[in-house]
Amino acid sequence: MTSHMPITVHLDVMLARRKCRLNDLAAAIDITPQNLSVLKSGRAKAIRFSTLEAICQFLQCQPADLLEYQPGPTPLQNASPTSEPGPGMDSMHGRSPDNSFTND
Repeated sequence: MTSHMPITVHLDVMLARRKCRLNDLAAAIDITPQNLSVLKSGRAKAIRFSTLEAICQFLQCQPADLLEYQPGPTPLQNASPTSEPGPGMDSMHGRSPDNSFTND
């Protein structure tokens, strides 16, 4: 089953606008070209804010120039705002009691 990733990465667009190659960006922000390629292709599951900051600084852009939220059909759309949190969940933050986030 393929899951819809609601965040689209537009790194390729910004690289083209800035006439910059992926390898040049990778060298400038001290990240491997392979890891940057994973981000560019949309296969990344997460990005550190420090990496996002470095990319934005180098490309002189804003995070919104690189990332776009495109909602799709998710279980959250069926939940009412007043629904109770699941077992072991903090109602305000979606965290388990040990303060880590969950992967539902």
